Amino acid sequence: MADTITIRSDAETEHALDVLTQDGSSRSAAIRQAVLEAALRKERAAAMRRAVLRMPLGEPDGIDIAAEIARNREDDGR
Repeated sequence: MADTITIRSDAETEHALDVLTQDGSSRSAAIRQAVLEAALRKERAAAMRRAVLRMPLGEPDGIDIAAEIARNREDDGR
């Protein structure tokens, strides 16, 4: 059994619903689809973040980028 959800819409939400229902979809169907797509995007983004965090960083190359930038700024200031 499906639950009923009530939302308070504003002008921006009403416009979005108008756009989403231009193809004849009901407001209810458009809202369901939008919620499902938003959840899928969040799940994919979280999975990508986890994948990036699991990536091996490799060994340090011994280059201090901050020192290099500071040295370049000093050279440019001469």
